[in-house]
Amino acid sequence: MERDNALGFIETYGLVSVLEAADAMCKAAEVELVGYENVASGLISVIVRGDIGAVKTAVEAGIEAASKVGKIYSSNVIARPHPDIEKIVAKHVIDW
Repeated sequence: MERDNALGFIETYGLVSVLEAADAMCKAAEVELVGYENVASGLISVIVRGDIGAVKTAVEAGIEAASKVGKIYSSNVIARPHPDIEKIVAKHVIDW
């Protein structure tokens, strides 16, 4: 089974809550922080990648942590995303 076969997303309001989400996600499970997107009007989304169990755990932890300091607008986990989804995700990759 291929690793890194799931994507997880959390959308929050504001930088503080998205940083809290990203920190909790990376600490809770072995996931890769793919990137983020400042959508509009303060909405910021963060994306992680990993195996499905790790991504689910990370998203749950991120929601819990970020909701203590801000509002969560949406979240999602996609198991085995279609290869074409990578075209969208690639736009948001952080170039470390």
